[in-house]
Amino acid sequence: MRYRIHHQTVYKYESSVSYSHHVARLRPSVTPRQTQGSFELKVTPAPDSLSHSIDYFGNACSYFGLTTPHKKLVIDSYSQVTVKPQQSIDLDLSMPWEMVRDILRTSHLAPDLAAAEFTFASPLCPYMPELADYARQSFQKDVPILQASKDLTSRIFKDFKFDPKVTTVATPVSEVFEKRAGVCQDFSHFQISCLRSLGLAAAYVSGYLRTEPPPGKERLIGADASHAWVSIYAPQIGWTGFDATNNVLPGQDHIHVAKGRDYLDISPVRGTVFGGGTQTLNIGVTVSEDE
Repeated sequence: MRYRIHHQTVYKYESSVSYSHHVARLRPSVTPRQTQGSFELKVTPAPDSLSHSIDYFGNACSYFGLTTPHKKLVIDSYSQVTVKPQQSIDLDLSMPWEMVRDILRTSHLAPDLAAAEFTFASPLCPYMPELADYARQSFQKDVPILQASKDLTSRIFKDFKFDPKVTTVATPVSEVFEKRAGVCQDFSHFQISCLRSLGLAAAYVSGYLRTEPPPGKERLIGADASHAWVSIYAPQIGWTGFDATNNVLPGQDHIHVAKGRDYLDISPVRGTVFGGGTQTLNIGVTVSEDE
């Protein structure tokens, strides 16, 4: 599938911003299943400086600064990507999860060492004994890690309600667990905390969903904004994605943008603003098939 993506971020400020600096992670990643076409970033007002680099986790970043006073900032990104079909994965052939946990603690192989960084707690994904208990219902003795991860994904989908009104970006995982509700970001942080509390490696993935589904298929939840899911590491297999919001393994409907420990590592736009007072934020995403 070939896609065109338009992601628009609009900040409106109560008073004039004198100057600001921002980092954007809006350029889709290059992965074994995803190739990148064109990419354009348009900032209004025009920035005084604009540069691009790759961050610690391998994500494409754009840095820009403005010294023109402004009360409105518009960031438009235009992308073209091609996503290949997901190869069939036999989840039962993955290692028992306890073996994976032990490998992540002791292995000196480069892929395992790199994955082990994602076993540690991060600002938005803490270790919690009660989340380990919740996860163990899926991660029973000798269950293959990917089969257990699929079961955990399905349980979160069934036990939690998608409701954008009950949480914010700052809502902690403990509150999401208590309310049993939230959005894709909350479900991803919750699932990651469950997995890391068991000593497993889990990463937060940001991206997009196809806005309009193929004929005969239901529209996926979260298709009008940036989406989030998790990626779980299994030795000899690598990283495998799981989307608890929709109870699916990410496929051609999912477009990968960035990967990190949690949302704070890879938020689409972050910055430092001098002045401005109270601000409002509006985000719109359109994903269409590229004929």
